[in-house]
Amino acid sequence: MWDDLKYLIAYLSPMAAAVGLYLGGIWSPGAVYIGFMVIPLLELVLPARKDNVPIREETHRNTMKHFDWLLYFHLPIVYGLVVYFVYRIGFTKLHIWELIGMTMNMGVILGSYGINVAHELGHRADKVSAWIARLLLVPSLYTHFTIEHNYGHHRHVGTYEDPATARLGESIYAFWWRSVIGSFLNAWRLERERLLRSGKAFIGLSNQLILGVGLQLLYLIVIVIWAGWIALLVVLLAAMMGFLLLETVNYIEHYGLVRKKLPSGHYETVGAIHSWNSNHELGRIFLYELTRHADHHYRTSRHYQILRHLEGAPQLPAGYPGSMMLSLVPGMWRRVMDKRIKVKM
Repeated sequence: MWDDLKYLIAYLSPMAAAVGLYLGGIWSPGAVYIGFMVIPLLELVLPARKDNVPIREETHRNTMKHFDWLLYFHLPIVYGLVVYFVYRIGFTKLHIWELIGMTMNMGVILGSYGINVAHELGHRADKVSAWIARLLLVPSLYTHFTIEHNYGHHRHVGTYEDPATARLGESIYAFWWRSVIGSFLNAWRLERERLLRSGKAFIGLSNQLILGVGLQLLYLIVIVIWAGWIALLVVLLAAMMGFLLLETVNYIEHYGLVRKKLPSGHYETVGAIHSWNSNHELGRIFLYELTRHADHHYRTSRHYQILRHLEGAPQLPAGYPGSMMLSLVPGMWRRVMDKRIKVKM
């Protein structure tokens, strides 16, 4: 019963975001308190869980629709919060520190429940999931993500051809620049190659990136018309925080883990050792098992509710939120992580 209902806890973060937007004041950061204070502190004392769903139950759990609906519901939740956020910016009086807090609040939601949920749904084959994923990426201005992630990152992970693989010794700040720009350029290259293979024109609605950019422009135009230029600026800052949270996750997931190049010229097969993981259960719940990342790379079709702990998969020194905060201090991050990589190598 617990394993069927535990993901409802993830809704506490959007609820905290709504409370922060409504009450303002010290509550303005909302979801930031949950994601980067409550969860890391609790994960310091709560034990990690390595247990997996029994193999005999995997097929049944993979087809239980309420696990999908928990993801689908984030579409109205995210857009509802965006609308309220823009309203608060454009039509109510806020102190500058409330504005900063609410922007951070919205950035956490866009990264955790916009991009992250889109990441899970973007691996599904059905059109409903694909469209929900695309729409969830619009407020973060990152609609290229699914293309580059699915067809670029999963193919080249653990190699220098993948902008989302952080190099040993590379700071998070240098990584942000390289990964954000590189993933965008890669997505356009991948889409151009796809259209060329299918004999379709690059310019047109068959181009998924042009469709995504069009949706993003429409989104921004609506905000300007409705709430003005200041609202647009703040929305852009929230979007930037959202996609930088994603890139920070990429950084901690693949820092310093490189696949060997074989005499044949090909790289070794992606294995459990090529992704950093965390079994801290709160982070697993709030991020829909993103923290069991090695299994995600092993079998991308595996839905979040049955992702497995793999023996041999390297473990982060803390849960995802704690590790993300640690990565923002490059000296401390390297002191903790580089010696772990040397052991793995």
